[in-house]
Amino acid sequence: MESTPAAWSNADAYLADLLVGHDPQLEAALAAQHDAGLPEIEVAPVGGKLLNLLARISGARRVLEIGTLGGYSTIWLARAVGPEGRVITVEAEADNAAVARASIDAAGVGDRVDIRIGRGADVLPTLVGGFDLVFIDADKESNTVYLDWAAKLGRPGTVIVLDNIGREGEIVRDDAADPKVVGTRDALRMLGEDPRFDATALQTVGVKGWDGVALAVVV
Repeated sequence: MESTPAAWSNADAYLADLLVGHDPQLEAALAAQHDAGLPEIEVAPVGGKLLNLLARISGARRVLEIGTLGGYSTIWLARAVGPEGRVITVEAEADNAAVARASIDAAGVGDRVDIRIGRGADVLPTLVGGFDLVFIDADKESNTVYLDWAAKLGRPGTVIVLDNIGREGEIVRDDAADPKVVGTRDALRMLGEDPRFDATALQTVGVKGWDGVALAVVV
């Protein structure tokens, strides 16, 4: 089969149907996000399931999410931490946070999710550390700021997930001018050089195009 964006999306849909399945609460969260006019930049269903599994595998009970959007990935993470767990999610836009709050509550996990409204650089210094997993999916220009705070608010063994590192392959360009690409390159370099992290990254293709994710542990 020829490798094309359409083929990637079809394969993603196949995997989601097989391994994620029909989930009315998550689908309602996506519908509410789209109805509110929020950008369709949430993680793919297989990506949400990956976050859920990583949190469960690591035994995470305190999770920090940077970038709430409509709450889709937040619900996946809140399910993973269980009734005694806690997810703190940071969202810069109050309107987005309102949409997310309604969907998270409707999914039955509202009691374990705390939405903090404000820019990450302002909110993160106010948080108490000790997070078991940090998911970074916000403005790419600030990725290094978020990684720095992930290390400060984590502990040895904290799992860090940095989304959208593929950037359609533009990450290989030393002359990249796109701030999102520059921010991603800076973050990947930080993960490779900063002694606080041990990391790898995977490029992916799928419903979100040519993209990828970096995984790290705080050492």
